[in-house]
Amino acid sequence: MGSIFSSSSSGASKEELASAADKAKEVASSAPVVVFSKTYRGYCQRVKHLLTQLGVSYKVVELDKEGDGAVVQLALADWTGLRTVPNVFIGGNHIGGCDSVTEKHQAGQLVPLLRSAGAVKT
Repeated sequence: MGSIFSSSSSGASKEELASAADKAKEVASSAPVVVFSKTYRGYCQRVKHLLTQLGVSYKVVELDKEGDGAVVQLALADWTGLRTVPNVFIGGNHIGGCDSVTEKHQAGQLVPLLRSAGAVKT
């Protein structure tokens, strides 16, 4: 049985997916906080707003603005198990989506993660 990300279901070849996975992994570790997002998604806007309120320095990859954004999103889904956006990484570690970030914040776990990654000083 093949992967759900095979070329017949996604329109992307295995090579394109492998390249997109490499790109996603490189980007995810390129800044203390990385948010794979789409400009029009409310959940993405919530996470970006929260991070901004917390004074976080973060990198955003707007997948709907990237030429290979759809393939990168497929590669992220294969890598992280999260098919949706936002897809958040702190210190190169996958945190999850909006619900995970919000739950960590409400539990008092988000700011310490951000501090340890060097993304926030307060």
